[in-house]
Amino acid sequence: MEGLNKFCSCKNMSCPLHPTKHDKGCTPCIGKNLKLKEIPNCFFNLIDGAQLREGDSFEDFAKLILISEKEMI
Repeated sequence: MEGLNKFCSCKNMSCPLHPTKHDKGCTPCIGKNLKLKEIPNCFFNLIDGAQLREGDSFEDFAKLILISEKEMI
């Protein structure tokens, strides 16, 4: 699973599910997010201003996408 750790772009190094904390890659993080109906933190890294979001929900992600698209127009 070492190859997956190099792929990970998550900046939340304090998270116990971060791939640097175990040998299971991104699987535990993805599992937690699916269970809670959330988007993994690494997806938010692609969006400017994501650090100001209210949470990690699908809705929070969609709001940021829509805002960023409006700013591009």
